[in-house]
Amino acid sequence: PIPRTLYMSLSGIREMSLITTPPPSRRPIETHLSPYNPDVIRTAIRNELDRGGQIFYVVPRVEGIEEVAGQLREMIPGARVAIAHGQMDEGELEVTMLGFNNGEADILVCTTIVESGLDIPRVNTIVIEDAQRFGLSQLYQLRGRVGRAGIQAHAWLVYPAHRNLSDKARKRLRAIQEFTQLGSGYQLATRDMEIRGVGNLLGVEQSGQMMAIGFDLYMSMLQEAIQEIRGQEIPQVDETQIDLKVTAMIPANYIPDLEQKMSAYRRVSAALSNRELVEISADWSDRYGELPKPVVQLIEMIKLKQVAKPLGFSRIKPDGKQHIVLETPMEEPAWKLLQEHLPKHLVSRFVYSVNKVTVRGLGVLKPEQQLSNLIEWLEAIAAGLAKAEED
Repeated sequence: PIPRTLYMSLSGIREMSLITTPPPSRRPIETHLSPYNPDVIRTAIRNELDRGGQIFYVVPRVEGIEEVAGQLREMIPGARVAIAHGQMDEGELEVTMLGFNNGEADILVCTTIVESGLDIPRVNTIVIEDAQRFGLSQLYQLRGRVGRAGIQAHAWLVYPAHRNLSDKARKRLRAIQEFTQLGSGYQLATRDMEIRGVGNLLGVEQSGQMMAIGFDLYMSMLQEAIQEIRGQEIPQVDETQIDLKVTAMIPANYIPDLEQKMSAYRRVSAALSNRELVEISADWSDRYGELPKPVVQLIEMIKLKQVAKPLGFSRIKPDGKQHIVLETPMEEPAWKLLQEHLPKHLVSRFVYSVNKVTVRGLGVLKPEQQLSNLIEWLEAIAAGLAKAEED
């Protein structure tokens, strides 16, 4: 994977599977790193031809590929040389590849068109010219085109003899030479990430930036940021249970008819908004007279449920005689988002701990005052959140 994708997996954003067991009889590919030397290339190709095999000769560009093929014909007289690249006519390319697969050519001079999808058992030597121009993942994929039949394969990575390589190019070539064991793709991808950086997880850059602060510190900072972002989500709760010591009910002398009373309970319990509660209060006042205190507190309790549930609170209950506890599965970063919208004089009274928020000192007030204060304060949080989302 590219550095950004790999780090997404390491950070838990994406899943990753590792296949560490090679196919039966598969051998590690001997990887040779060498400056360009016609004698070295001639020997490598001759050794493969002598054991009846074929060779991939990979160049980085289409430009000049004909000259490279001509040089190989002069270097190894009698060798059958074919050419394949992505700018060829589709039919011509297919004929060339089928012919090479059938053994009609000994050397295929090609671009990275052979990078994936090919499985030709007789090809057990690959020469990559100007290897410093290729990315680490490309070199790994190209090397994997040989050694697919249980025969010892060789990969020759050739770079210009009289040209200074960049530091990153040297690191890439050393890495591909170092990691030759079967199943080393993960280690190579990690090394590629160290060399190039991980890029922008939410942007378009697929590598870079990391080395400005160092690999370990970058990983640590990014992991902390991801955990914080994950914890900022307000959890969804199925229901909010209110266990305050308030008398919330419909007295028998207010709605004497049992069927009407049950219908009234169902209606108020199903209310989803404060507007519905206002309509219910007005309707009951018209039909049954002024609302008694237990009915007012019943409506207030439903109102508290309506505002507490979207904020992620699953239960509201006393904690001894001093405090009120708001139980919640939310994590601390999510609570900090809610806390930002509390009036400043109340911030110190709300104390977060795992799975709960304690409202200090609220328990000493009368239950009906506890109810009204919680509604007021939680409504302030909800309003602040809504405004922040609009902005």
